[in-house]
Amino acid sequence: MSHKISLLVLGLLTFAGVFAQHKKNTVDEVIWVVGDSPILLSDVEEYRLEAEMAGQKIPYTSIPERLAIQKLFLHQAELDSITIGEADLMHYADQRLNEAIQFYGSRENLEMALNKTIPQIREMFKEQTRNMEIPNMVRRKLTENIRVTPAEVRDFFSKLPKDSLPLVPTQVELQIITAAPKPSREEVERIEERLRDFTRRINEGEADFARLARLYSQDGSARNGGELGMSGRNQWVPEFANVAFSLNDPKKVSKIVRTEFGFHILQFIEKRGEKVNVRHILLRPEIQESEFEKNIARLDSIANDIKEEKFSFEIAAQQLSDDKDSRNNNGLMVARDEEGNILSARFELTQLNRELAKVVENLKVGEISKAFRMVDPKSGSEICAIVKLKNRIEEHRANFTDDFRLLKNVVMNQRQNEAVRKWLTEKIKTTYTRINPEWRNLTFEHEGWVK
Repeated sequence: MSHKISLLVLGLLTFAGVFAQHKKNTVDEVIWVVGDSPILLSDVEEYRLEAEMAGQKIPYTSIPERLAIQKLFLHQAELDSITIGEADLMHYADQRLNEAIQFYGSRENLEMALNKTIPQIREMFKEQTRNMEIPNMVRRKLTENIRVTPAEVRDFFSKLPKDSLPLVPTQVELQIITAAPKPSREEVERIEERLRDFTRRINEGEADFARLARLYSQDGSARNGGELGMSGRNQWVPEFANVAFSLNDPKKVSKIVRTEFGFHILQFIEKRGEKVNVRHILLRPEIQESEFEKNIARLDSIANDIKEEKFSFEIAAQQLSDDKDSRNNNGLMVARDEEGNILSARFELTQLNRELAKVVENLKVGEISKAFRMVDPKSGSEICAIVKLKNRIEEHRANFTDDFRLLKNVVMNQRQNEAVRKWLTEKIKTTYTRINPEWRNLTFEHEGWVK
């Protein structure tokens, strides 16, 4: 997980303290009513301060309408029973809380800066996440059936002036061979014995699974008692998913499961349709430094053999790499969505993790790097790797041949925005709204607010 603090978190951290003081000097009042939901003057002030702290320039007079639109989405979510599970909300809140603690240096510093306790800050992040993500979920449902054909993409962009085409940043195509250092037999036995002890204590009623997860699990879900939230089979690696979907008794603990992340035990919570919710405890074995040194030497030897044309990078990736995704693709790195679909083989340097980007930045096309250590973005574990810069596409104006996926997304976004705008127009017409007189003469993006 990235440790870079987000603009959103920065904004929330900064305005939370500022707004508490500012609110003391603000006489609060209801300025809009949308359906049965009020919009307060303090809501507008809070939105303004958050935007400013995040570096966004938003006209003050447009903020009430933005909040009103948010109310419409939240109301539609209630009608369609669109919700975010408590476990997912807690996961996002804890992620932002961890970023905030890192930014301020300690939990105590964070509490002092915001004049809130840690539980209060967590609740603040949960509410912010709910108000942002639920409208996004409604938007996705409204636009899920929109499709765009290649002919429509070509037609749309053939009518645009060349200087209006999107500017595509420099991108790279990479091939990679990885080596995951292995734990010693003694370390594996130690981890398995500890998990067996956890299982015994849970089964005999000496300990609670969720409590042990909070205390000992080395996964981010530990703060939720190991709970992962309702998830589909494709959201987990196969070894984990096979066991998770075989469970049906919440009183039993699974066998030990070994994955690329480490060693797990699981507990069933509930199943709905094609999704299941489980708790798990993850323990990662410690890797000796000598294992990293051995794998670095091995990869450097492989790189030398490729340079001496004893075999190709593609053959080496297929037969020697530990990375399953790229191994089956001649070593080519690709971006995938949650369902495992390939999105692209091109990456901007900012999309690569820090260690990889630093190595790639200095490579020439066709050149193979020296072996280096990096954090695997999938497992979060440290691995060793060599990479080959297959291609570098310099910054350019988008064209249909090289950037079809990007251009298709532009057209798709336009179609989706049109569909959402049409929905909003109808929703505003049929929703009760009341606006205080002094707020009625604003310039609205959408018509129909003033009844």
